[in-house]
Amino acid sequence: METRLVPYETLSLVQKQQLNTLQVHPEQLAYSGDIDCALNSLLVNPNPAAIKGFALLADEHPVAFLLLKRPPCLPHWADEHSATLHALQVDRQQQGRGFGKACLQALPAAALQAWPQIKGLELSVDADNVAAMTMYLSAGWVDSGEAYRGRIGYERRLSWVFDRPL
Repeated sequence: METRLVPYETLSLVQKQQLNTLQVHPEQLAYSGDIDCALNSLLVNPNPAAIKGFALLADEHPVAFLLLKRPPCLPHWADEHSATLHALQVDRQQQGRGFGKACLQALPAAALQAWPQIKGLELSVDADNVAAMTMYLSAGWVDSGEAYRGRIGYERRLSWVFDRPL
């Protein structure tokens, strides 16, 4: 099965309709939100310099979605020279097939194509979200060692630094 991470705006009308049906497991909603919330965040702020959506296509069918943000949409804890990852969602019927990992593997190249000036990626993950922490750390993200009070509980900050000079 061929996968590729593509900007939301390049999706066909049919693919956008398919993406609108993406659902996560109910217990994941507190962490990632739902697709309506993620797409609303993207569409109410149609500034590609500040926020971009990406869909993971598996054989041209959307199976996952994520948001990347830059200033002025960066959260308070993020470095201004980075992009931050938000709302990573894999459709509940597609989970366990490596699509989350595929998103993370394709993300650095997609982020650099969108914003060549960035120095890295950052994310914040609830410390209790063991599955997400495991996935991020196994994909090469680095835990900063800092925890802060988030909306649910304590959150950890993780980063991905690009291996090339800017």
